[in-house]
Amino acid sequence: MSQQVRGVVSRKKSEPTEVVDIVIPDPGPRDVVVDITACGVCHTDLAYRDGGINDEYPFLLGHEAAGRVEAIGTEVTHVGVGDFVVLNWRAVCGQCRACRRGRPWYCFDTFNASVPMTLTDGTELTPALGIGAFADKTLVHELQCTRVDPDADPAVVGLLGCGVMAGLGAAMNTGQVVRGDSVAVIGCGGVGDAAVAGARLAGATRIIAIDRDPAKLDWATDLGATHTIDASQVQDVVTAVQELTDGNGADVVIDAVGRPETYETAFYARDLAGVVVLVGVPTPEMRLELPLLDFFSRGGALKSSWYGDCLPERDFPMLVDLYQQGRLPLEKFVTERIGLTDIEEAFEAMEAGTVLRSVVEL
Repeated sequence: MSQQVRGVVSRKKSEPTEVVDIVIPDPGPRDVVVDITACGVCHTDLAYRDGGINDEYPFLLGHEAAGRVEAIGTEVTHVGVGDFVVLNWRAVCGQCRACRRGRPWYCFDTFNASVPMTLTDGTELTPALGIGAFADKTLVHELQCTRVDPDADPAVVGLLGCGVMAGLGAAMNTGQVVRGDSVAVIGCGGVGDAAVAGARLAGATRIIAIDRDPAKLDWATDLGATHTIDASQVQDVVTAVQELTDGNGADVVIDAVGRPETYETAFYARDLAGVVVLVGVPTPEMRLELPLLDFFSRGGALKSSWYGDCLPERDFPMLVDLYQQGRLPLEKFVTERIGLTDIEEAFEAMEAGTVLRSVVEL
């Protein structure tokens, strides 16, 4: 039977969110009802609220979540009732041209729940990234659920659902950092610091964190950066990176900001055959102008990283295991634990740059 639960809903552009009753319908054949235990507050949720994604209001916000499967549809085989799962927004189809070519992290036809969640008056909700987890319960497709060790802290491992996975994957999957590499990361918020942690886990020997905020540089150092550059205190960031890499530039430079000026810095701060990874998300009006000869004059690669080019079924259990072994300090990303009514304050803290992640616990 359908059920009513609390959920955080955004009704109009840039207006405060509300905690209201929402309706979770009976799951479709391959759908799953998940009882949410914890959900991180991500920049993407704020972008939904402020109209930066689309205008399909009302939105049910939240997507970096972990919880337990409560009910399953008639054809579900991927998970069972009681399983502890981390939710993901790229449930790959296995059939599109990207999947058939062995590149499922680019899947063009990812799965979501087959029936909508609604307000109590029947108005359909648009769940953030197809999840909508600022709620006591949510409805997703079975392949949006990845089973992980049930002893793991939900507030910590749920962050793999978006930003932390994006940063870890930007280094490990997209940038393909290997032992001995030098890595520079521009922007040391949640995604950038996850890239720092990923570079450390992959064996990089020189990890350079770049930001304008000394507090964020301290976070990056705590997560594995070997050197820091305060961009507000140096004349030229590119020269500063080269000075820390024997005059060559870094093997991998990760832009976790996503602005033309940070991308240009990343482009010139890499070694001659280095790799640039763009994981920060630009806005539609942004433009980049660089001499074409400078592209021709360098080898290496320029890459974009979507969700850290991850495969949840491959990556989530492995990363949770590494966290539980003490080899990946995911717990350091949880700055504060809050309630469902504290989302607006969490957005303010995020914009002020005083938290890596606020996590709603239910």
